Amino acid sequence: MTSSACAPPRADLVLPCLDEAQALPWVLARVPAGWRAIVVDNGSTDGSAEIARSLGATVVHESRRGFGAACHAGLLAAHADLVCFCDCDASMDPGLLAPMAARVAAGEADLLLGRRRPQGRGAWPAHARAGNLALARMLRRRTGLRLHDLGPMRVARREALLGLELTDRRSGYPLQMVVRAADAGWRVAETDVPYLPRSGKSKVTGTWRGTWHAVRDMRKVLAEPPPGVRSAPTGGVRA
Repeated sequence: MTSSACAPPRADLVLPCLDEAQALPWVLARVPAGWRAIVVDNGSTDGSAEIARSLGATVVHESRRGFGAACHAGLLAAHADLVCFCDCDASMDPGLLAPMAARVAAGEADLLLGRRRPQGRGAWPAHARAGNLALARMLRRRTGLRLHDLGPMRVARREALLGLELTDRRSGYPLQMVVRAADAGWRVAETDVPYLPRSGKSKVTGTWRGTWHAVRDMRKVLAEPPPGVRSAPTGGVRA
């Protein structure tokens, strides 16, 4: 029996959130059954936390601004063996994480990323796509990983993620996760996911300036020397 034929494993889903009141009902309605949605409020002023709580999500407050700060607070609040991450802006369907989690649970990968495939005009602005492409190339030179996207939708095991000792609390957090996973010998893979026009304005890559700041944060991560040997997940040898 293949992993796709089995019931999807349970997982905790981390959703970093900053003023996403409009998107939250759509996002939370698509969380796989039996999963716990952890909405990490990063200083919203539009009632996002209250909306998330009313829709059944666990709400964690992170006062330190930054995408990485919100993601890591969610990771620390998670209890499930598998932890998933997804943006909270309705650009990606959390329901797509169920088969991704099944693949990680089955041992097909240690870290599985969603490779964004834009659907419709405006889903992925040219400046954001160009920055992502440049980072993917730099990542390949640094680690040898041949990835096409460093998107936020991803799945891994909680204890293994904590073992990476991630330190970035800004835009470099997703990249640092991949770099340290590669250095630790993890099997890192990607799978296509539809990428929809987001709800509201992006806090990171909605402008050229925002994209530049994100790329700057990530270049710092790539400039870090390889850390000492880290613990790899059970059976984790990079393909």
